[in-house]
Amino acid sequence: MLKIGITGGIGSGKSTVCNILRNLGVPVFTSDDAARKILNEEEEVKKEVIKAFGRDTYNSEGKLDRERMASIVFNDPKALGLLNTIVHPKVNEAFEEWAQENEKSPYVVKEAAILLETGAYHDLDKVVSVFAAKEDRIRRVMKRDNTDEESVKKRMRFQYSDEERNELADFIIMNEEGVDLLPKVMELHEILLNEKKKW
Repeated sequence: MLKIGITGGIGSGKSTVCNILRNLGVPVFTSDDAARKILNEEEEVKKEVIKAFGRDTYNSEGKLDRERMASIVFNDPKALGLLNTIVHPKVNEAFEEWAQENEKSPYVVKEAAILLETGAYHDLDKVVSVFAAKEDRIRRVMKRDNTDEESVKKRMRFQYSDEERNELADFIIMNEEGVDLLPKVMELHEILLNEKKKW
């Protein structure tokens, strides 16, 4: 079984690529969902987050206040780095357990926005970068999250540049406005199935 990482800047369309692969029967692990679950359900992690960022990062029901946390980490690179050191080892553990459960698949996918930034890609066989023009990404995220341009740009500053991401990737999928992604993802799927046969 191959372990494939799929990453891309915010608004690049990596989730759309992963949804197409899901429809092709490929198991997909979404790191953001795993991180959210860990932050809300694992008591040791919650204690570490409260110790690092304060009790008001969780609400009265014990759920993470995502807006409060975002206001902290997207204004302070050190704070974001600290949160990542708390959460991402747990996400990686969850992925490895999940991958074992899906070991009969030719390949599995780990979708992660900061796959490269955290170094998690070192444990994977191949990395796919989903690339889109910065202007398109900003427009998509503003519409999706009902937010303003400056907020999107602030989040972008905490991710690798497209050049850095594409340089580390084994495959690049261009997600251009008005161009169908399906044939590109189908081609990638066939390449990965053939790659598995070589092992």
